[in-house]
Amino acid sequence: MSTLDTAAGTGSGTGSGARIPVRDSVTPLPGSGAGLPVPTWHRARVLASAPHGRGYHFLRLEAPSIARTCRAGQFVMLTAARDGDDGPVLPRPMAVYGRNPEAGTLDILLGVVGDGTRQLASFRPGERMLVVGPLGQGFRIAGRTRRVLLVGRGIGTCSLTTVAQECAGTAVEIVAVASGGSADRVVGADVYRAAGVTRLHEVTDDTGSSEVARLRDVLTADLDQAPPQQIMTCGSERLARLCEELGRRWAADVQVSLEAHMACGLGYCHGCATGTRSGPEESPLICADGPVFRLSHPKAER
Repeated sequence: MSTLDTAAGTGSGTGSGARIPVRDSVTPLPGSGAGLPVPTWHRARVLASAPHGRGYHFLRLEAPSIARTCRAGQFVMLTAARDGDDGPVLPRPMAVYGRNPEAGTLDILLGVVGDGTRQLASFRPGERMLVVGPLGQGFRIAGRTRRVLLVGRGIGTCSLTTVAQECAGTAVEIVAVASGGSADRVVGADVYRAAGVTRLHEVTDDTGSSEVARLRDVLTADLDQAPPQQIMTCGSERLARLCEELGRRWAADVQVSLEAHMACGLGYCHGCATGTRSGPEESPLICADGPVFRLSHPKAER
């Protein structure tokens, strides 16, 4: 899960005219919420805790049942407060960056941006952290799919890396874009390579390679002859719109992972609605109906 970065990239957007926010362009995946693994509560042992790149922190947690059942794109809630602490009171939603079902471990990469994430980053190996998961609707890989394009920006890439892990050793080829402000802000390249991804585009603002028009040219040149059947994205409003454009070009299904501040992560508090217009009905909840949604610009539906 990641905050959508409306300033990601340095060039023009993917079209002209007023922008409709990505949140107002999403619909739940068909059958959203059905057949998902039941969340469990763990007092997970911290196995590793270390800074990663610039502004990120890596955690490896021992949570066997979550590691065994978690699906690509799902998330967990991490409680930053230790036993006896007064706060932070609310847990933090975090994408599962990687998992090892055999070892029973989860990898989490978090951006250290506030009191809660700073406290999560202060946990040391051997300590216990309360973890709830797996949660939410993850990415869906269709049976017909033979190629998937993953497009992530910054910490948002953490929502995509488990797709590559899930497809490793299958007939599904992964093509990935990992975007960041600079090389030390690019996330996921090591996980992608470990999962066998060979078509990896690492792009950055400081080189200009992350500029939307330039990235569009690179991807169309690379994929027009054999396009992906599905595109999955997280972390940038601008890149989400690029993915939407490419989806129309290639007749590909486009899925986007969204983020919201959450109090529970289970759908009880109804505090993380997408805000999409749905008449008298409550708009979809990011924790329960998402965080992964189908992305479709309203004008495209006319």
